[in-house]
Amino acid sequence: MEKPVKPETYRAAVLTMSDRCSRGERQDESGKVIQELLKKAPIEVAKYEIIPDDLELIKKKLIEYADELKIDLVLTDGGTGFGPRDVTPEATRAVIDKEVPGIPEVMRMESLKYSRRAMLSRAAAGIRGKTLIVNFPGSPKAVKESLETVLDTLAHALDMIAGKDH
Repeated sequence: MEKPVKPETYRAAVLTMSDRCSRGERQDESGKVIQELLKKAPIEVAKYEIIPDDLELIKKKLIEYADELKIDLVLTDGGTGFGPRDVTPEATRAVIDKEVPGIPEVMRMESLKYSRRAMLSRAAAGIRGKTLIVNFPGSPKAVKESLETVLDTLAHALDMIAGKDH
């Protein structure tokens, strides 16, 4: 009897942007939600960090994950709102080679079924080299709703970036 072919496991980084969490004033619940949901996919969390909402630091981390650590998928949470320090989408757009607007569009569309506030998300997604970067909101509830919406498609997106047949 043949063994079933196990799908390739991709490596992910979870990067939480939060001034308060980075100072230890609050627990990072959103990053934990992402890590828990990734267990349902052929994706293992290789790196997890919490950093302040700082444009240059976010860009530096995204570049490090993609270029140095060769992470396949970077999922960020936090910094996608209207606050003065919410700069995650700007940092993401500054470092990507190709934008992937469909991912955040679908996340917003599906999240609108739960909350009208979903339209206020400025999340972005794109590809840097062979790394897919996707922004998620900072709310654990919104992260869960958004990631559940796109999780089944992320492995296929990673297969395409890796040049596999699709």
